[in-house]
Formats: sequence, structure tokens, C-alpha cells
Amino acid sequence: MTITHLVTHSGGFHADELLSSVILTRLFPKAELVRSRDAAWITPSPEKIIYDVGREFDADAQIFDHHQRPTPLREDDQPYSSFGLIWTFYGREYLRALDVPDADVDDIHHSFDKSFVVPIDLVDNGALAPATAGQLAGMTLPVLLETLKPVFDSRGADADDKAFAAALPIARAFVEASIAGKSAKRRAEAAVLASIANAGSAQVLELPMGMPFRSAIEKAGADHLLFVVHPRDDDWAIIGIRLSGDSFEQRADLPAAWAGLTDAELEQASGVQGAKFCHNGRFIAVASTREAALQMAELAVKEAA
Repeated sequence: MTITHLVTHSGGFHADELLSSVILTRLFPKAELVRSRDAAWITPSPEKIIYDVGREFDADAQIFDHHQRPTPLREDDQPYSSFGLIWTFYGREYLRALDVPDADVDDIHHSFDKSFVVPIDLVDNGALAPATAGQLAGMTLPVLLETLKPVFDSRGADADDKAFAAALPIARAFVEASIAGKSAKRRAEAAVLASIANAGSAQVLELPMGMPFRSAIEKAGADHLLFVVHPRDDDWAIIGIRLSGDSFEQRADLPAAWAGLTDAELEQASGVQGAKFCHNGRFIAVASTREAALQMAELAVKEAA
């Protein structure tokens, strides 16, 4: 049976049904999105997917609400919102629609669920307050998406529907950017692991381009690596390797004598022709050529020894 209608509730909107709509409109682009609380619309039928309305969860009947009691729960007893339910049943198909390789679908489905979907579910159910983000509370995605609703004195007859339609591509941009980033990270991991295998025991890892590398280095157990070198536009970068994702501390810093220097001053301090820049934080330096970058990296390795 062809899906002809995607049905959610009318009136003000929240992040969960907006983000659910991102998934469903990608999978069923010819279906009409209907926002209504009319019983005729929220009565299940094979050609409709109903979500965040209807006070029933029945995947076989294609109705995905979470406002009833008991609330649908995950295996760890955390509550679903409509977004979590839609992601559970349609997320893998959505990832394939975005051309995520089949080999990566399950891992990215799980990763996106944990990092993106679950927080939306918890906030929508009142199980997590944006205020826990402190001063960044107003910058959390659920709050930002809700700021796209019409203000109280600009609520014409179709104001909510117009605002929802305007908010949908914004929400889509966040979802698809997150998925693209996770998929790219998988591709980067494969490239970094291949480069590590080719590098042998060298303490400097050369990559074919800039890409995320720390998690792959950790996965490979390449504890001997101290610096990464790669081309970037018209020059080359020499980058330190952080000890963890939430720390600026590195396995080794670039030489203190290079900190903050550029061009001729850095060439003189390093003895490398083509040295262009070293950050004051000593976590990145730039050279004009591959040869200069590798030379700087090897000097940094020797100083760190």
C-alpha cells in the first residue's frame, strides 16, 4: 500500500514531531503532510502514518504516539517520544535513502539514536531539562526549534502550519548534517587505519587530506604516533594528537621556540625553509610544502623525545 498521508497534530509544534517529519518526508516525498486533530485523520489506515497524536502506539497500524499511558519505553526504561519511535522503525530505511553504505547503517543508526534522538525524547517527555546545559540551555536544539513557532500575537488561522513548514528544512539541515558527519567519520576511520598500516613504526602519520583521525589512531592502538601531517588547500599542516576528545592536552607539543612565529621568524627558529606558522598553543603548525611539513614534524618528534 502506498503511503499517501503523513499525519501529526495541529497547533504549536515541538522538536519531536518536527524531526519525525524530517525522516518521513524524505522516505515518502509524495505523501501529503497533514497537521490535524480531527478523528477522521488520526484514525489508522494502511495509507497513513500517524505520529505524535492519537494516543496509541502500534507499529503494524502505523501509529506512533507516546502521550498515552503507559508511555512507550526503551529497553533501558527511558521514554520514547514520537521521534524515537519513528527513528526505531524508519531510521535504517532513512539512512539508506541518504546513501549510507549498508555496512555502516546499523552502527550509524545506533550512534545517531544515542547522541541525537534520545536527548530529544527525554526533553519532550520532561525527563531531561534543557536547563541542565547551564548557560547554553537556550542554545539546545529542542529550544531553538521551538523558537521558530509564531509568537503569541502573530497567530493567524494558519500561522502554526506556515511556521512548521518553514521550520522543517531547518530541522532537516541539522539531522542530515549529523548523519553526514557520522558517515564521513566512518570513511575517515578506514582511510586513517590504512595510513597507519602503511606508516609502520614512524611517529609521524601522513594522511592524504584533512580528516578526523584521533579515534582511528586509538582504535589501532597506535600509541607511538605523535603528530599528523596532511595537505590543506595550498599548504600543509602539522597537527598534534589530543589525549582525549574533551581535552586540549596532547601526546606531544610542537617546540616551544616556534610558538606564535610566522614566515621568516619561524624559518629561522626551526631551520626549515617553507615554515609558515605555528600556533601559540603549539598544537598546529603550517608549512608551504610537504617536505617542509615532514621536516618540521620530525624536528618536533626529536624535541619531544
